[in-house]
Amino acid sequence: MTAATKMPATEWEPAYKTGARPTALEQELANWEAQSILVPLGGADWQRTSGNTFETNTADDWATIERQSAIYHRDRQAKEVLTFLAASKDEPSYGWQTNNYGHSLQTATRALRDGADEDMVVLSLLHDIGQNIAPVTHGEFCAAMLKQFLSDDYLWVLNYHTVFQRYHRFNHPTSDRMGREKFRGHPAFELTAYFCEKYDQNAMEPDYATLPLEAFEPMVYRFFNKTPRFVGRR
Repeated sequence: MTAATKMPATEWEPAYKTGARPTALEQELANWEAQSILVPLGGADWQRTSGNTFETNTADDWATIERQSAIYHRDRQAKEVLTFLAASKDEPSYGWQTNNYGHSLQTATRALRDGADEDMVVLSLLHDIGQNIAPVTHGEFCAAMLKQFLSDDYLWVLNYHTVFQRYHRFNHPTSDRMGREKFRGHPAFELTAYFCEKYDQNAMEPDYATLPLEAFEPMVYRFFNKTPRFVGRR
């Protein structure tokens, strides 16, 4: 088989595939407006510590920090991520017919229309968000950002999708297309292969009916408002 020979599409499907997605849900996502928290961050009711260093903070100071940091992050994480992604809207591409912003939206749109769960859609939207900052390790960049809220299998998709992407470079002269085979047998192998084939490697179509960023904002807010899988460093 030559490098240019196209392999048949995988017959494996993820557990979240349930056939046709209800159109009402997509309508809800398009119309839903994200709600901010009621207490203004840093406003008149925002308490300040008595100490200015870790060593001089009192127990009450630390209680204030813990309480307010939870509120702060619940509000700011989604906003910061969406702002960061939106900032790349008019950036040029490497040469693809759509830039990384368009690619991110198209990947998420394909996942949504395939019936993926919200975590997978958010993963798809943000998987390349670190492309311009950490091009070689952008998967790990995103995985670190979403680690508190994603399952281990979904984090594995982020960490290794760049390896699995090489399989689809049929005409690339030096790419190790079979590099993913060393991971075969891993519980997330098929899921990662599916993500790359169905959502990622084909999400550079300039005329695809890609949904706007606003359609995904509700999901991103819900994602970062979930109860974290763990608290503190892990």
